[in-house]
Amino acid sequence: MSEKIEQIIKMIEELTVVELNELVKALEEKFNVSPMQFAFSAPQAPSQTQETQTSSLVDVILVDSGANKINVIKVLREINPNLSLKDAKDMVDNVPQKVASQVEKVKAEELKKKFEQAGAKVEIK
Repeated sequence: MSEKIEQIIKMIEELTVVELNELVKALEEKFNVSPMQFAFSAPQAPSQTQETQTSSLVDVILVDSGANKINVIKVLREINPNLSLKDAKDMVDNVPQKVASQVEKVKAEELKKKFEQAGAKVEIK
């Protein structure tokens, strides 16, 4: 491991939980990424062309969390167990939010149904 990487790791080890949370949020904003982007990426089949694959993959966007936000938070954490309670709450409180990125249409419909049962409104794009 390079010395530069070791220094970065040492600096991160010295951060408080609050500072670490701020760092994660800043990196997400800086590089325009989120943990959800990688949670639902569909496997690539070698026989599919890139064009066919792109057209069959969609994003699932939470547009309204509804009256019972707790149920929506439960669904978010069910579909992504690595999502912290705070991050799930933040997503529910700050709609619209992409809850799944580049998933197959069938999986997107299943997710939409789960969110609707929890009282939320979801768009598939």
